[in-house]
Amino acid sequence: MKVTQEKLPDSQISLEIEVPAETSKNTYDKVVQNLARSTHIPGFRKGKIPRQILIQRLGTQKIKAVALEELIQKSLEAALKQEAITSLGNYKLRSDFEELLTGFEPGSPLVFAASVDVPPTVELGDYQSLEVTAEEVVQKPEAIAEWLQERQEKEANLIPVEDRGAQMGDVAIVDYLGKYTEGDDQVIPGIEGTYLEVDMSEGRFIDGMVEGIVGMTLDETRSIPLVFPADYPREDLATKAVTFTITLKELKAKQLPELDDNFAQEISDHESLEALKASLEERFSEECAQKTQANIETAILKQMVEIAQVDLPETLVEQEVTQVLMQTARQMERLGLDIRSLFTPENLEQMRSNAKPEAIERLTQRLVIEKVAALEGIEVEPSEKKERIAEIVAQINPQDLDFNKLNTAVEEELIAEKTLAWLVQKVKVTLVPEAEASTEEE
Repeated sequence: MKVTQEKLPDSQISLEIEVPAETSKNTYDKVVQNLARSTHIPGFRKGKIPRQILIQRLGTQKIKAVALEELIQKSLEAALKQEAITSLGNYKLRSDFEELLTGFEPGSPLVFAASVDVPPTVELGDYQSLEVTAEEVVQKPEAIAEWLQERQEKEANLIPVEDRGAQMGDVAIVDYLGKYTEGDDQVIPGIEGTYLEVDMSEGRFIDGMVEGIVGMTLDETRSIPLVFPADYPREDLATKAVTFTITLKELKAKQLPELDDNFAQEISDHESLEALKASLEERFSEECAQKTQANIETAILKQMVEIAQVDLPETLVEQEVTQVLMQTARQMERLGLDIRSLFTPENLEQMRSNAKPEAIERLTQRLVIEKVAALEGIEVEPSEKKERIAEIVAQINPQDLDFNKLNTAVEEELIAEKTLAWLVQKVKVTLVPEAEASTEEE
């Protein structure tokens, strides 16, 4: 069998396959025999139908179509084996099937073209001479004080207030409803409620809502014009001008607990406030170091992807898109959301399209890391993998695990960790303050 290869974009190979006349005839004869055994025609036993009767009853074109489909499938499998080509997913017929069928004559050679996805090629570039800039996360001097203040507010007693208006720092209980500023006088569905607890702090709710409540007294009603932000979850409301009608039902002031040793004992295992502060100092310092390390690894990965050339096959991209959506679904389920309302047949195509850029980025990063690991001989010891799997199993019901997939995922994860650690030692890293790196990124 003659096979001509042509490399295509997106990690595909086109194959022009010339099927010998003898193979064409044998395949057609075999299809006729199989149809004779499986077809029921009144007056004949299965397997005993004369060839001409079978052809007359089923039609020449139908039998030729069945034979052609099998001939293409079998010939492609033989061509891949003959040329030692590893394919991913199903083949795509590049020749027009109807034209092939019209010209198909059993006992004559058949020439057709098909394409297959093949494993991606990865060219890394000069990754050992990389220089990257990464954000250094430094603990803010006020971090501990802010954390303690948040806990004070969380543990605060709420004291009813009747003799003054609402102030920042209070907790307001309100009834509310929203109407479009321009339009009819109908209440917007879903934008109304009673006894909503509003923490009177900057940045809460929609911009301007908390500020609009400041000064209100009990049972007072106000109309507050607001604009929903562009990133509001309900797309029908994003950027829309709305007038909120708000009635103050209750007002409470926060009575904060004393910031002393007793408070430290109430909210932690520490016996004194100083011990709690020392623990927070250590914890925040570790978190900053971890975030800085993550920023370095992210910067390296980004640069690695930029200098690499990766030809991604559509088969792998679609598989990765599926993984992205499955992870999204699991996260939604953990939040108690109904995924059936979002993952509908009508939404799925658009969701796959939206997930594709993330899938391509993840897939490219993984292939680049795997290539570095292969070139540098970075491997995972069986004991390392066994230990990581044991940690996961201890946290999850083993009955819910697919151990084959878990084994693969853990190996990929450990390889990525070890390879990134190796790269961090090789790459020249310049640390800059967070604001500076953010400005450069913008």
